[in-house]
Amino acid sequence: MRVCDGRAPAPAFSGAREECGVFGIWAPGEEVANLTYFGLYALQHRGQESAGIAVSNGEKILVYKDMGLVSQVFNEANLAGLRGHVAIGHTRYSTAGASVWENAQPTFRATPVGSIALAHNGNLTNTGELAKMLEDVGERSGEIPFTRRPVSSTSDTDLVTALLAAHLEQSLENAALAVLPRVDGAFSFVFLDETTLYAARDPRGFRPLALGRIERGWVVASETAALDIVGAAYVRDIEPGELLAIDERGPRSLRFAPPAPRFCVFEFVYLARPDSRFGGRNVHAVRVEVGRRLAREAPADADLVMPTPDSGTPAAIGYAEESGIPYAAGLVKNAYVGRTFIQPSQSLRQLGIRLKLNPLRDVIRGKRLVVVDDSIVRGNTQRAVVRMLREAGATEVHVRISSPPVKWPCFYGIDFATRGELIANGLTVDEICRSLGADSLGYVSLDGLVAATGMPRHALCRACFDGDYPTPVPDAELFSRGETISTRSLLASLPSVGGGSALERP
Repeated sequence: MRVCDGRAPAPAFSGAREECGVFGIWAPGEEVANLTYFGLYALQHRGQESAGIAVSNGEKILVYKDMGLVSQVFNEANLAGLRGHVAIGHTRYSTAGASVWENAQPTFRATPVGSIALAHNGNLTNTGELAKMLEDVGERSGEIPFTRRPVSSTSDTDLVTALLAAHLEQSLENAALAVLPRVDGAFSFVFLDETTLYAARDPRGFRPLALGRIERGWVVASETAALDIVGAAYVRDIEPGELLAIDERGPRSLRFAPPAPRFCVFEFVYLARPDSRFGGRNVHAVRVEVGRRLAREAPADADLVMPTPDSGTPAAIGYAEESGIPYAAGLVKNAYVGRTFIQPSQSLRQLGIRLKLNPLRDVIRGKRLVVVDDSIVRGNTQRAVVRMLREAGATEVHVRISSPPVKWPCFYGIDFATRGELIANGLTVDEICRSLGADSLGYVSLDGLVAATGMPRHALCRACFDGDYPTPVPDAELFSRGETISTRSLLASLPSVGGGSALERP
């Protein structure tokens, strides 16, 4: 394990994307590192690759991070060395970035006037512009040691940290107000200097970020479930375009951009814990309602409704309630195997499916099954599940999905980064059904999903389903030049290769 001292090696910046969990606490007199540890435990589902905590005692910041789960990185001994009154934490999984220690967070920068540590949930879409901005600052200042030092990772997070450090002459608050309006894409930041905790959310609020109150201070976290775990009372969401500073005077709200909400609808589908609230809605209740709508839109004649655990469970409950078909648990999940969706390699995903799920043969044998899952991205999980259920004696397997087909890449921090990874790209529903080996396949409609959230369509980012991107998106994985894509038609002109080999797979 390694302690960050700001001198990590510096591979070239490549604009990694990540979907992560962040946590922050300002609470003099509390064991802030321990509370951050518990908060990260509650957010472990958002990333299983690395974890880290930064703590300040008012004079210096110490960062401790490493590869692995929260429980693998931290123990009583190293937490005991993280003493202070303010802390932030991060749990990460990578997509395009390398799975290396240098990309673990929080990131750290020391300057002649102070230090900063930062943790990020999301993905930035204008990293080229930000890199040029950092270069310009260095050229104007002539201070090569920290303003033009290469970023020490392949993540966009360290780029933002370096920019804030380069503007730190007056205060971190002023630096944030100067830098944040220039940052595009999805970001929920928690960061700190020696004395103050900060939280910021992008103007569209793609990723969740909530504020909570404890007896001696304040807490911010990616999900309200993390507030519950540390005994914090939910106060409110950090608003889109808001910068929140927390110190001995309490929270101070500043506005760096006008709000234009486009909350990520995939948080409701899969990412968030069911016991969290997002956009004022209970995630579990939304998923149950999606299941009800799915039953009306895609009925099936069957004996049992069962989920692919755990993310398909609430929708399966709703489907069973609406359809009148009995609900049953037909698959047992190994709780000690991570979420296959966020494993960093295809081979680990495929192995993880068999390790994670095992059928209850006495329940399944001789039955016609409706199997409810939250989404189909690559098709690996559903294909393996259908095969297992048939081997266990199911006479029919009808797959029902509580989200529309995922056809478009996400540039705001979710793993399915290219069209070539998406099974629904280039295949019809019937063709996907044959690829999975199911007797039938049905998806909830986009209108049905949106209605279940109780939020207006224009307040949700639905880009992965309909290609309607709220911001200009980068072309780094699509073209070789430096332009951006702002229309669905340009993406639609790309080759449809996502499902190209799906019908040939066993």
